[in-house]
Amino acid sequence: MCRIAHLTSAHPRNDTRIFIKQCRTLAAHGYDVTLVVADGKGDDHREGVRITDVGRLPGRMKRILGTTSRVCARALELDADIYHIHDPELLPAGLKLKRLGKKVIFDSHEDVPRQLLTKPYLGPLSGKIASFAFSRIEQYAYSRFDGIIAATPFIRNNLLKINPRTVDVNNFPMEDEFACATTWTNKRNEVCYVGGIGEIRGIRELVHASQYLQSSARVNLVGKFSDPQLETELKASPGWAQVNEHGFLDRDGVREIMERSLAGIVTFHAVPNHIDSLPTKMFEYMSAGIPVIASNFPLWREIIEGNQCGICIDPLDPKAIAIAIDYIITHPQAAKRMGQNGRQAVQKRYNWTTQANILTEFYGVISHAK
Repeated sequence: MCRIAHLTSAHPRNDTRIFIKQCRTLAAHGYDVTLVVADGKGDDHREGVRITDVGRLPGRMKRILGTTSRVCARALELDADIYHIHDPELLPAGLKLKRLGKKVIFDSHEDVPRQLLTKPYLGPLSGKIASFAFSRIEQYAYSRFDGIIAATPFIRNNLLKINPRTVDVNNFPMEDEFACATTWTNKRNEVCYVGGIGEIRGIRELVHASQYLQSSARVNLVGKFSDPQLETELKASPGWAQVNEHGFLDRDGVREIMERSLAGIVTFHAVPNHIDSLPTKMFEYMSAGIPVIASNFPLWREIIEGNQCGICIDPLDPKAIAIAIDYIITHPQAAKRMGQNGRQAVQKRYNWTTQANILTEFYGVISHAK
């Protein structure tokens, strides 16, 4: 039996992409799967996957310097046939494993060079320097690995230039996870935003949009603020009166919020790492059978308008966001059709089953490669 070790120094053990989708899928297909994490919650064995914990160290630098060495040491102890790495800081570990003759896959969750350009803790100049430096590291490491998995077609196309054995495995939802049991007439006059809450994800414009609403709509806000100062600012603004703050919820809690909501919001700003992304929550809203109110990026517009499952607007325009929300609230039959269209699109194309097939076929290629 082929032994696989998934390695992460930054993600939680129940990470949707890593554990819920990839590890469980590979275990179900007969692979011996171990997930190495660093969350301090101890070892476990769930759904055919062994979880081994190297312990949690506080702070970004301790994680990068200390935790990564712990993960690498545990990886070596496992003596797996294939190592699947999920964090850029583990690239040195991947190169070490390659030098020892192991097969290594890197999973590119994000376009890291572009992402570094928008990190708030890096200034514009520092961001450009970090982006350039990582792109060089990326080229060196990825070209030596046995394969690359990309989270979107855009990332795949960029990385194919570095490693021809690159495929995209998208974060599409499991088909029935968010299927809504609530009838449309029993929904509330609410819309929802689910995910990390920050400035570039459009939270300021969404909260400001709430003060322009002509309908009785309220906004369900699910997630954690990344910036305490922004949180304080928005909670003092007039639009906050229309917000239902739920904080972080598990996936059952998220499903309940989607069931009661009439639309899902994903109005990210047009920063480089967003424009060509495929946000997981957009497809989860579609899977839940609710319309999507999304930023009018060409790729997102192609998906949303092409499937007639939502409305695309300027994410920087609070009034446009408010108009879209009001339309959903005041046109229930049109909104219901949009939701049904999105659900059908997920069932036909944008679902994890299609991506699981790509993942297992890719592992078959890697495991038999010389």
